[in-house]
Amino acid sequence: MSEPVRSLTELLEKASSRRFIEAPAPEDLGRAEPLAFPFLSIVGQKEMKLALMLAIINPNIGGVLLIGTRGTGKSTAVRSLAELLPEVQRSRCTYGCMPEDIETGGMDAVCPGCARRYASGEPLTYLDHAHLIELPLNAMLEDVVGGLDERASLQSRTRIKRGILSKADRNLLYVDEINLLQDDIVDAILDAASQGNYTLHRGYQVATYRSRFVLIGSMNPEEGLLRPQILDRLGLRVVVKGLSKRAERLDAYRRSVAYKTNPRAMIQSYTESTELLKQEIAAARQLMLEVQLTSAAETYGLKLIQELGIDSLRADITLLEAARAYAVADGRVKATPADVRKVASISLRLRRSGMLQDYFVSLEKEEKEIEIMLDSLQRKKPARKKKSATKRT
Repeated sequence: MSEPVRSLTELLEKASSRRFIEAPAPEDLGRAEPLAFPFLSIVGQKEMKLALMLAIINPNIGGVLLIGTRGTGKSTAVRSLAELLPEVQRSRCTYGCMPEDIETGGMDAVCPGCARRYASGEPLTYLDHAHLIELPLNAMLEDVVGGLDERASLQSRTRIKRGILSKADRNLLYVDEINLLQDDIVDAILDAASQGNYTLHRGYQVATYRSRFVLIGSMNPEEGLLRPQILDRLGLRVVVKGLSKRAERLDAYRRSVAYKTNPRAMIQSYTESTELLKQEIAAARQLMLEVQLTSAAETYGLKLIQELGIDSLRADITLLEAARAYAVADGRVKATPADVRKVASISLRLRRSGMLQDYFVSLEKEEKEIEIMLDSLQRKKPARKKKSATKRT
């Protein structure tokens, strides 16, 4: 990419639309390594790419739900995020002790080993790349939250094995076909996502794990709808449709064939732009603390939600946090009504329930009937007879 770019959003636009040219294959060293399709090589799907990028920049948005039929690139797009994820601080302790625990709860908030290391000036964390953790569709509840370690039990020891939710801490948790998950697994994900941690009881063994992750789900509505509880937890909602232009479909075909034929060469051709996008995302995450909403943006967003009749307060959080993320992605630290407008569709769609609207209309009608009946009975209430005064003789 020879021309300089002004902002992250401009980089995303230019890199994704540039003409694809096959590159010579690099030397094959025989190493097994994940070879994800380059994120910037995905043709079209601007809304999907924007939503995924904003969710990485600002985890407060609450994740992303991708809704579309088979073959529209949902899973490919999510898995391609692995190369864009920023670095995060991870605990060196098996209990997950962090410096902020001491800052908020004192030395008693961490294990004795971490308390000693903190007192001696040793670091409690190390820098590591965030990872994309996938939840298999056939996963059992014990795989998700954790369970007893079978290897330890063979040695007459009892030990708890970490689950997928614990491994997802400070990472991205991806659930494909999220609408087909078992109810108990959905409940576990919801609890962990809302609290940022969860406690596992297995016999007399008890362990508490951190579980702060960005949840990304994808689904095909032909296979079933998503439970309202988990739908409300997912911040941005993207409807992923097939490419409508012939030129885009032809370009997508050529890139797909090039990737299957020589994935390393395909990835190599996007190395420069991918690294630049990764740096821009990391810088945007650092700058998020400085981004502020103007009063006009707040008023505009809240009025929009009110006019649409959306009850969930998570809509407010998602909309305004997405507007902040869009502003910083565009190279600004002030989010305006224009930023709110840019993210309104992906933040507010599928927030209203027709069933609930009908229910509340019926409830309001019933309340009015009760009030009318009470007023009617009040008017018909017979007057009390006055007691006649009697004189004692």
